[in-house]
Amino acid sequence: MSEKPRLLVVDDESGHRMMVRAVLQDLEYEVFEAANGLQCMEFLEKNHADVVLLDIKMPGLDGIQVLERINRSRKDVQVVMLTAFGSVGSAVEAMKKGAFDYLIKPADIDELKAVIRKAYEYQRLVNAERPNTGFSSLQDEFRIIGESSAMKRLLDMVDQVGRSEANVLILGESGTGKELVAKALHKVSPRRKKPLISINSAALPADLLESELFGYQKGAFSGAFKDKPGKFQLAEKGTLFLDEIADFPIQLQPKLLRALQEKQIQPLGDIREIKVDVRFLAATNKDLLQEVRAENFRQDLYFRLNVVEVRVPPLRERMEDLPLLVNHFISVLGQKNRKQVRGIDRNFLDVLYAYSWPGNIRELENVIERAIILSRSDVLDSGVLPESIVAEYSRNPSVHTGQASQEALDNAERKALIEALNVHQGHRENTAKALGISRRTLQYKLKKHGLTRKP
Repeated sequence: MSEKPRLLVVDDESGHRMMVRAVLQDLEYEVFEAANGLQCMEFLEKNHADVVLLDIKMPGLDGIQVLERINRSRKDVQVVMLTAFGSVGSAVEAMKKGAFDYLIKPADIDELKAVIRKAYEYQRLVNAERPNTGFSSLQDEFRIIGESSAMKRLLDMVDQVGRSEANVLILGESGTGKELVAKALHKVSPRRKKPLISINSAALPADLLESELFGYQKGAFSGAFKDKPGKFQLAEKGTLFLDEIADFPIQLQPKLLRALQEKQIQPLGDIREIKVDVRFLAATNKDLLQEVRAENFRQDLYFRLNVVEVRVPPLRERMEDLPLLVNHFISVLGQKNRKQVRGIDRNFLDVLYAYSWPGNIRELENVIERAIILSRSDVLDSGVLPESIVAEYSRNPSVHTGQASQEALDNAERKALIEALNVHQGHRENTAKALGISRRTLQYKLKKHGLTRKP
């Protein structure tokens, strides 16, 4: 299991330290306390912390001085500042000196959780750490990356189901990595020393797909100058993976069903049936039951294929894996494109968090490669991301017109924020969703307009 994130709370108010500990330990953080700046530095000299929650107003060393010392001595820590409502200027100064973010005391609990999580995830990305999970061999070999609960469930299912002989139907949206899951299922199976043979049902016309899958005899059709074994024969004693199974031609489905039921195939032009011993994996991004209801797919074939169902989660359901995925693609694609990337700025990751990723992991990979190619710096920023992705992050409730003054725009934006907060009774998650912006963008705008307290 991966280690708990380590948080150091530095505040001369013991009650506030206790509150933070009570809130964040429930989220499986390991929380430590320091009552002043000197205790903070003594702790960091001997121990590791991922995030420091640092009060600005303290006796002796104040928060700004402690921040400067941390910046000089520790590059593996993110600092979130705590400030009173009337001292926001000091927090802004701290941001300029390298603080990750700031919170106004008494901190909103939801905001506290969100900011600490973001700071930790950003630091994890900077440190380029990989999680130490029980499935490291599968993750390393097949690039199945993630430590989210959704991915842990998937990997546990792969480990358990892969060791059986059952046919498996792999479901998931386009770009989620269904083929990688098929490879992993084969890797942990008793058939792993035999071949894994793949074929894409959507890539070939029906007549060519039939000959590729079942093989043919010499003279079976024009151009068949010699016998050719099909994919079933090539996968003997191993695994046959049929991708895009929902697009398998309806006229060939009875022949595929017989192969699965009887463990026999008949090559084109041959009067004999040949016994085959294969394990069958199939994948689709479509609702196969809907295809059955539409009479595009045989129900008996569906049940024969779907002995065990494995669902690959879309990226939007495992966004906590985003820093790991970004780090992986930066490393791999930086080498591929002969460009050294030292890191990213924090806004880059925020923009990625705000996007819905309809193309999933494949889309993320393409976006990161594009960013690496276009970047003129060794630190990636949001300026190298596609406009369609930045738009989801930067969209705001104000109506922009070229003739309007900045003051008018600010007033309109402030009014829209107040109205949205009132409608949603101050609930920030719902307010952000209603406005079509990320929670972090909402928080920035609330601070900008002095609305961090309920209007």
